[in-house]
Amino acid sequence: MSVLVLPSPLGRIRLRAEGGALRSLQFDRGEALPEMPADPADQTVLEAAAAWVARYFRGEEPGPTPPLLPAGTEFQRRVWALAASVPRGETRSYGELAKALGSSPRAVGAALARNPILLMIPCHRVLGRGARLTGFAAGLPRKQALLRLEGHSPIP
Repeated sequence: MSVLVLPSPLGRIRLRAEGGALRSLQFDRGEALPEMPADPADQTVLEAAAAWVARYFRGEEPGPTPPLLPAGTEFQRRVWALAASVPRGETRSYGELAKALGSSPRAVGAALARNPILLMIPCHRVLGRGARLTGFAAGLPRKQALLRLEGHSPIP
C-alpha cells in the first residue's frame, strides 16, 4: 500500500493505492500516515491520480481515471458505477439512481456514504428530491463547492 497526501482548494486529499489500483481518495482528516515501502505500480497510480485531481480542480476535463479498486459490497459497487456514469456538469437524484437499480433512495444514499473514491466516483453529483443538497461524507460545504466548480449554480 502506498499513500500520497496532496493539497486542494478544499483541503488536503489523501490518496491510497494498493495492488496497482487506487483504493481511496478522501479529504484528509489528519490521521497518521503509515510507514510503508513504496510499490512502483502503486506510485504510478498515485502520480496519475494526483495529476487527475490537479486537472479537476483547475476546472479542466480530468481525463480517464487511473485503475480504481474500491472495496465494497456488490450493491455498493453497482451504485458507485452508476454514480460514476453521471457526466460532469449534470446531477441525478437518489431516487433516479434507486429506480435504475431497482432499489430504494435510502439504500443508494447508504452506499454513496461509503464511497471510498470521492471525485472520481462523483457521488457529489447525486442530490436529494427537488435538487436538495443532502448527504456527502466530506461535508455539504465541500459538496456545494464541487458542484459549483463543475458549473452548477445556484446550488441551494
